[in-house]
Amino acid sequence: MKKMNKKNNTLKEIAQILMASKSVLLFTHINMDGDTLGSSVALCIALRKLGKQAHILIEDDIAAFLQFLDRDYCTYDTHIIENPDICLCIDCGDVERFTKRKEKFFQGKQKGCIDHHVTTEPFADFNYIDPKAAATGEIVFDLIKELQVDMDKEIGNAIFAAITTDTGNFQYSNTTKKTHLIAAELCDYGVDYNEISVELYQNNRLEKLLLQTKVLQGLTVFAAGMAAICGVTQEMFQETQGKMEETEGMIEILRNISGIEVAVFVKEIEENKCKVSMRSKKFVNVAELSKTLNGGGHARAAGCTVYQSYEETKKTMIHLVEEYLKG
Repeated sequence: MKKMNKKNNTLKEIAQILMASKSVLLFTHINMDGDTLGSSVALCIALRKLGKQAHILIEDDIAAFLQFLDRDYCTYDTHIIENPDICLCIDCGDVERFTKRKEKFFQGKQKGCIDHHVTTEPFADFNYIDPKAAATGEIVFDLIKELQVDMDKEIGNAIFAAITTDTGNFQYSNTTKKTHLIAAELCDYGVDYNEISVELYQNNRLEKLLLQTKVLQGLTVFAAGMAAICGVTQEMFQETQGKMEETEGMIEILRNISGIEVAVFVKEIEENKCKVSMRSKKFVNVAELSKTLNGGGHARAAGCTVYQSYEETKKTMIHLVEEYLKG
């Protein structure tokens, strides 16, 4: 198969590459969200319909609220396809977002990337990166159409899960007319929005509520009431028996506070290593903020890793946001 060697390919070109392959290994990013997993599942189903050997290689557990998507598509087995024709990362434009599988990714005869993050720099043999897409699920929807695979309810469920989670249930500013048109078309394939919404948003453990309560006790509002920060420590997990995945959505609670423009959520991964998520409402470009700490993302949703203690990370983020708002 011929390598494209382009910064950005067309979906038609990528469809031709996939059609010419026999085996495809898909890669999600770590700490899987609905977009990376939903998009990967949808494409995996489509490829199997075309007679391809297709699997999704993962390295961490699937969050409870997303487990309904996986019907024997995901695997931890790096040997499931020994010499993949194609290794394709979905919703992650940096190999550091799947570090433990990086070596396997580069074993692909061709490497590809499909993503929608504005900070993504093309690095694979073929790439499709569209920052205007509300979710990678939108791109995969178009790609499946280009592959001329018949849509069905299961593909539609996965696409809808990808889109609804990455648009905040169609509330975020990345939501477009196209987003709604795709969601409307999914009705034609039997997708039940309520069924998926129950799976995604209404299956919480009691431990999650206890963890959220503990997290919100540490809420700090700063920058003259324009920003809010809180986070989760390993000690909080031990006290409540909560899980890291159950902090999903906490940052939106902060952003929803009246008058808050920037919300920051800090996750203590281990000693002197924290994952930081940032969200904004209207005018702050948090992707620019995250870039100063070697992170990335979208204008209204971004993140980075900070190699400091939990308390030091909070101080760093408060200073960074305050200086940005002053400017």
